[in-house]
Amino acid sequence: MSKLLIINPGSTSTKIGIFDGNTEVASHTLRHEASVIGSFHSVIDQYEWRIEEIKKVLADQGEALDSFDAYVGRGGLLKPIKSGTYRVNEAMLADLKKSIKGEHASNLGAMIAQGLATEYGKEAFIADPVVVDEMEDLARISGNSQFEKVSIFHALNQKAVAKRYAKENHLNYNELNLIVVHLGGGISVGAHKNGKVVDVNNALNGEGPFSPERSGTLPAADLVEISFSGKYTKGEILKMITGKGGFVSYLGTNDAREVENRAEAGDVEAKKIYDAMGYQVAKEVGSLAPVLMGKVDAILLTGGIAYSKMMVNFIKERVEFIAPVVVYPGEDELLALAEAANRVLSGEEEAIVYE
Repeated sequence: MSKLLIINPGSTSTKIGIFDGNTEVASHTLRHEASVIGSFHSVIDQYEWRIEEIKKVLADQGEALDSFDAYVGRGGLLKPIKSGTYRVNEAMLADLKKSIKGEHASNLGAMIAQGLATEYGKEAFIADPVVVDEMEDLARISGNSQFEKVSIFHALNQKAVAKRYAKENHLNYNELNLIVVHLGGGISVGAHKNGKVVDVNNALNGEGPFSPERSGTLPAADLVEISFSGKYTKGEILKMITGKGGFVSYLGTNDAREVENRAEAGDVEAKKIYDAMGYQVAKEVGSLAPVLMGKVDAILLTGGIAYSKMMVNFIKERVEFIAPVVVYPGEDELLALAEAANRVLSGEEEAIVYE
């Protein structure tokens, strides 16, 4: 069994997990004060500070950093790449340091993993970052030659859940047709065809169902009108799309549990907006059935909001005529990263080279 340190940097926290093979031994969430995060000029500038914070926690727990066989980081905003586990290399680090696809805390995952690997003479990996791109050519056509649809979605969790479903049912993921729905702060719905996500909504920049804080697909002409109205800056409009859309826009909160509680307590508006999100998710699921020629083996619901029986039941009764619905609540990203690294370390898969 390989002993792994898993590192998942977020905007205001760093989650770390210690794994013996695929078994979690311990996990810790390092909370970071907004004032401290704000003192850094860029995300990359946080590197030395975050790595020292991780070392402090592990030292307090009596964990020797040189006792790990490998270090696994959450993948960041890289070039579009195929699904799989990647050994961290110089090309990857260079692109992350340049923030070629934008700044995000997840960009630090590979950097921290490699920093530790170099210091202690071990290996560093990432797996299935949000930029995984396996879309078919037809799925890229937007309807206007000036725009191309892009693949940005919850690849790590979607892939992990799809493979888990296959393993539990003694099936081969590469021979299945699945529709996987990640229900979280962002929502992505992907068509998995023979091991590849051939179509999926851009879950970050405005496409598909709205979510707790993202607007999803908006009426294009109205968006143009508001953009040239002079009432809003470019930054404010982008924030409407990601950050202040969805529940935040309608109900002033991004907490799905709060919205559900309000709905159950008789808040008519909260119930309507909550149901509308489920309605849009169900429509997105339905839109992918033709992509798979109607041959769908299962529909998998995952992510934090998949804990909600209200939301799951709302979606399920609208889509289970397509295929059986199986629920995997939560987004166990630490486990998904451990499983990915172990597949390489055990020889089950080969690590992919980032170029």
